[in-house]
Amino acid sequence: MGIEVRVEGLTKSFGGQPVWADVSLTLPAGEISVLLGPSGTGKSVFLKTLVGLLRPDRGSIWIDDEDLPALGERRLYEVRKLFGVLFQDGALFGSMNVYDNVAFPLRQHTDASEGQIAQKVTERLSDVGLGDAVDDLPSQLSGGMRKRAGFARALVMEPDIVIFDEPDSGLDPVRTALLCDLIQEMHSIHSGTYVVVTHNIASARQIGEYIALLWRGRIVEAGDAERMFSSDNPFVHQFLSGSAEGPLTMD
Repeated sequence: MGIEVRVEGLTKSFGGQPVWADVSLTLPAGEISVLLGPSGTGKSVFLKTLVGLLRPDRGSIWIDDEDLPALGERRLYEVRKLFGVLFQDGALFGSMNVYDNVAFPLRQHTDASEGQIAQKVTERLSDVGLGDAVDDLPSQLSGGMRKRAGFARALVMEPDIVIFDEPDSGLDPVRTALLCDLIQEMHSIHSGTYVVVTHNIASARQIGEYIALLWRGRIVEAGDAERMFSSDNPFVHQFLSGSAEGPLTMD
């Protein structure tokens, strides 16, 4: 299960400064794809364009045979329901408890009864190990727990595509590894197309089935994980091995 995500000729600039130039990339349906790249390489812009929050200057983003930039607002709103998104900090509403945060998309976008909502919310919170935290406010949660609550909310609408924006940001290596384990477990249970945006090589090595490396507004190389980690491309080799030797500098 899952939907192929196909980007063709994506170009995006801000104030005349190009961020992406004629980028094309196909993310396989039903796999965990990792978009890797150094900080400041435009990964977040790519993500926001992918889910229709930003419109590209040129290019197409094909989701389930529909080109997002060509859609009107009403249809775009409907297609966005195919996505679940886990933002860096979980993006939870501070005034709502964990239960209401996870229930929010169902109340906002569906006609489900409160009984149906309770069943789905309880299942998703149990999935991520937060079944006992339903009444807690985000301020009462650790950073890792906020990520897991955000993950539960991203899954509650049973999306075909789940986007993770730097999910390991702010987590220590152990909690990062545990979160990656959870991502893999949820993918095995719920399937779908997962897209993880990060600069963490350990995370990419742990969960990536398909990897695309982004640098200076272009795709340097993309392919299955085994091929990427054995690439002889100087930049790919340097970045994935964490070496100081190669074309990537401090500039």
